[in-house]
Formats: sequence, structure tokens, C-alpha cells
Amino acid sequence: MPRSRRAHAARRGGRGARSSAKAESQASDDEAASEVLSHYSSASESTSIAEEGAGSDAVDEQAQQEEVEDKLKECIDNVTDKSTRTRQVALESLRLAFSSKTLFDFLLERRLTLTDSLEKCLKKGKGEEQSLAASVLTLLCLQMGSGPEGEEVFRSLKPLLISILTDSSASPIARQSCATALGMCCYIAAADVEDLVSCLTSLEGIFGTSCPEEGSSVPTHHSPLLQTLHCSALQSWSLLLTICPSSQIKKILDNHLLKLPLLLSSDNVNLRIVAGETIALLFELAHELEEQFFCEDTDLLCSKLKALATDSNKYRAKTDRRKQRSIFRDVLHFIENGECHEETIKFGLECMYVDSWVRRRMYYAFKEVLGSGVRHHLQNNELLREIFDLGPPLVLDAAAIKASKISRFEKHLYNSAAFKARTKARSRVRDKRADVL
Repeated sequence: MPRSRRAHAARRGGRGARSSAKAESQASDDEAASEVLSHYSSASESTSIAEEGAGSDAVDEQAQQEEVEDKLKECIDNVTDKSTRTRQVALESLRLAFSSKTLFDFLLERRLTLTDSLEKCLKKGKGEEQSLAASVLTLLCLQMGSGPEGEEVFRSLKPLLISILTDSSASPIARQSCATALGMCCYIAAADVEDLVSCLTSLEGIFGTSCPEEGSSVPTHHSPLLQTLHCSALQSWSLLLTICPSSQIKKILDNHLLKLPLLLSSDNVNLRIVAGETIALLFELAHELEEQFFCEDTDLLCSKLKALATDSNKYRAKTDRRKQRSIFRDVLHFIENGECHEETIKFGLECMYVDSWVRRRMYYAFKEVLGSGVRHHLQNNELLREIFDLGPPLVLDAAAIKASKISRFEKHLYNSAAFKARTKARSRVRDKRADVL
């Protein structure tokens, strides 16, 4: 990225030199990003080694941590670089770092600087850069938590997120990330009902365009990118339903319980699935308000859900059919019997039960934002532990951590036994055709 070297090469060699310098610049940016990630990876590995090893490794771990923080400081500085490529690499590095570690103390004194830098990226950037900036903003708010720090981050950038989200000329991927950011940041840090209602209204204005026009039962057709945007908006909207006051839930039930089933006819499998999950969530919230809640169109809704739960149309992709059938079986079972499929999430020495549609929406929202880092945050992030009623983070000594781990050989034996049992179970139900000679 040295500009003097690039300028000198341009003067000396013309177009060929410029393209060579540009390639070198992009290569150096990629090396910088991979260096940050490799340092983060090695720091993470050294943490687990330190837990198992002697106390002398703590010194090395501290050195690794300081080196990682220096790299993150460099990334924060690079977010305001003149090169678009450098800014995107820095944002991607921050996104991966924030999703894999808890960095409250590190970010506390840098949150205002980073927030200002992200605002510039959202205002002046295009497409991919705006999308990355919105993702980093979401993670920054998640790191800061629901206190004054998180609220400050959300309040400062909420108008800009809504502006990009509702701008039809903006990039669909940028609008999608802004929809996710608006929903998650509002969920974490909104202190007033007015903020909540304004976010709900903005998100509803996006996915509402997929609903059929008045007098029609066929959803409006949109491009795949816009359908993905509508999915994200509906997911964020349904996440905010989980923190709505009862008076707001009643209004939403009156306005949307008849509209959302129309989205079940969409030609986008993900939009159908998100609509089905949101309908189940609304029914759950309605039963919490009124135990004997009854919807007049339940029979018609169940027939639609049953058709989707047994869909075998060949024009749909096989994976889409399988995913759709699984989700809609759960949705149908809940609406007919009031029972939600229970899922167990294991992380470290702990586990968490996802036994309602509210908890399911909350867990999968955080999983979408954090990716593979969700388990680390469930173990160590106080915000997530408070949201899911997990209590304060566990403090474990090296002996307890070592005792909880199983050897590679034991894992191999367990996997072999599971494979044999699965094969036997499947062979009983498979259609065994006799060989025809």
C-alpha cells in the first residue's frame, strides 16, 4: 500500500506499471487480513493450550493478546483509509475478530472512533463496503451490550440504517445487512418503545411488498436479491416481536395474522420458511396473551401448512423440499397441538434448551450474526448469557477443562458406533429391491 512506491512506478512504467502496482496493493491488503486472522487463530489456540498447560504459558498468552490488539488497532485505523480495498479488508478482519471473541474492554474506549468510521463507510461506501460496515456495527453493538454504550451506538446510526434500508436505489446486499443490523441493534439496545415501533414499521415496509396486492392471492414477484432482502427484513421484524409489549402484539395480530399466510405461496423457499416460522411465533405470543386464543382461519392455514410439510413437487430442488418439509412439520405440529420441537445446544461444559419459537428466533438470530463464534459468546458474553438465562460465565480451572475433553480415539469409537447404529436403522426402512438377473 505504499503510495509513494505506487506513484513512482506509475510515472516510470505507464499503464503496465499501474496495473502491477494495483495488484501488489491488493496482494498486500490480503496478506494484512490473513495476518490478522492468523494472529487471532494462534491467540485462540494458545488460549486453549494455556488452559491445559502450566502457568508459564500465561506470559505467552498475554504477549499474543497484545499482538492481536495491535493488529486490531491497525484494522480500526484502516477503516478510514482512502483505498476501498483496504477498507473492505479491514472491515472483514474486524467482523471475524468481533464474532469470535469477546472484546468489551478493548472496544470500550474505541467505540466512538469506530462508530464514526463505520458511519463514513455507510454514507460514502457502495455495496459490499456498506454491507460489511453494517455487519461490523451489529457486532459492535453486541459487544457493547444493552447498557448506555450499546444504546449510544444504536441511537447514533439508527437513522442512517433506516435510510439505506428504505432506499430502493441502494445495493440489495447493503440493504439486507442494514435490515439485520437494525433488527439486532434495536433488540439489544433500544430503550424506548418509540424506537422499537419505528424499526418495526421500517422493516414491515420492506417485506410487506412481497405480500399480494389487494384482491389477489398470489404474492408479488421480485428478483432473488430482493427476496433475500425481504427474508432478512421479516426475520428482523419477527425478532423484535419477542420484545414487544402486549398492546403492540395485539395490534400486530390484528394486522398480520391474515396477511402472513399469503407469503406461504411465494416461489422463494426461504421466504416461505421464514413466513411459516413467523406465523408459529405469532401464535405462540397470542397464546401467551390469551390462553384460549382462536383464529377463524386456522383450518385453512393448517391445510396450507400440511401441503408444504408433504410437498414432493419435482420442480423444487431436493434440498429445498427436505428443508421445507422439516420446518413445516414443526410449525404444523405446534399450531395443531401447541407443542414446540425442542432443540439442545451444547457449548463447552454447558447446554441450553431451545423449547419455544421465541427462543428459537432469538438463538438463530444470534447464530446468523456470530456464525461459528456463537458458542464462544454463549460461554463468555454476558449479554447473551443474560438473554438466555444462563447466569454469569463459568470460571473453570485447567483440571476441569482437561477432564471434560475426550480423546481423539474415544471420539473415533463413538462416531463408529453411531455410524453402525444409523446404518442398521436406515436399512430397516429402506426399500430393498431384489436384483433382477
